[in-house]
Amino acid sequence: MMRKILDRVGFGWIFLVAVVLIYAIVGAVNYSVFEKTVLAFGRLLWSVLPILGLVFGLLFLTNLFLEPKRITRYLGEGSGLKGWAFAILGGIISAGPIYMWYPLLSDLKEKGMRNSLIATFLYNRAIKIPLMPMMIFYFGWAFTILLALYMVIFSVIDGVVVEKLVGRKWR
Repeated sequence: MMRKILDRVGFGWIFLVAVVLIYAIVGAVNYSVFEKTVLAFGRLLWSVLPILGLVFGLLFLTNLFLEPKRITRYLGEGSGLKGWAFAILGGIISAGPIYMWYPLLSDLKEKGMRNSLIATFLYNRAIKIPLMPMMIFYFGWAFTILLALYMVIFSVIDGVVVEKLVGRKWR
């Protein structure tokens, strides 16, 4: 019975209704706590909106200009070194919260992006160019360059391992 409802309505809607009900109960029991949580959510939403706009803009542009054949050529099975380079550089230059990139990566995955390149992209998000000067100041050139190089190398190893463990098929 519950499975039929879940299949028909969808988990996302059930979760939304549950959260709204919890907020309503908290509002009825303790309005000051409700008010604080709603204000905190509003501040969080306001801070995330620019990144959310950027990601959805990128989703729109990828859907508009990149057909699955092109994505498969650059990020798919036969992408070769070019695909690894795109994943590494894309991860390094990406900005904003990681969860904002998930919709774009999911869309690219549906169009043919390999699991290994997604893992490599996500791994390389740890390398932050704007923070490099501070890291150099505290740890020195040699450590910073070596750490960044190791992160790039291990991102590729991580991508290969993910590809082997998850397999080539998605879902």
